[in-house]
Amino acid sequence: MAQPAYPLDLPEEQDGERWPAQGEWTYEDYARLPDDGRRYEVIRGHLYVSPAPTYEHQYAIAQLSRLLGNFIFENELGVLLPAPFDVKLPDRIADPVQPDLVFIRTENQPRSGDANFAGVPDLAIEVLSPSTRHVDRGAKKEAYRDASIPEYWLVDPRTRTIEIYRLNESGDRYAELDRGGVGQTVGSACLAGLRVPVEMVFPPK
Repeated sequence: MAQPAYPLDLPEEQDGERWPAQGEWTYEDYARLPDDGRRYEVIRGHLYVSPAPTYEHQYAIAQLSRLLGNFIFENELGVLLPAPFDVKLPDRIADPVQPDLVFIRTENQPRSGDANFAGVPDLAIEVLSPSTRHVDRGAKKEAYRDASIPEYWLVDPRTRTIEIYRLNESGDRYAELDRGGVGQTVGSACLAGLRVPVEMVFPPK
């Protein structure tokens, strides 16, 4: 059975209701969770929780938000949203998941007032951290694949690298599209024409 990404410390009951067993979590259960600064996600009915992110993690998200966000805005492609924002993937594959960054094209983007996005985004990005890297490379990558998200980025502050994966034609696996480290740039099929200098994504040493 999949385990949470971080040890849970929940009371046995909340408002007279018991918490579900792993594998049985729903969006309704998720909505009852405390607002305690941690990120909660439900993947295939299993609850995952992450602690507050590190400086390197947030730095990478800020830089990617600027680099990708400007490109998306200037080319009127859609919207780039940072976590926390609930993404409900089809067939309750994730109910919800919160990618560190998610790109949704104009024709599908949420409307003002929407509390979440239900559907398949065009791009999901996860910045790895010590407590979540096995989930980002495992359960999340599999969930994004099975939901048919066309492109998935893994950004690793520890190795200062960016890996970009593209869903293959049969939709059964992610194939590596590009990979780069400090001194290199990486590109995207989803955001054609974009080049990201990898070094700019991570804090100076």
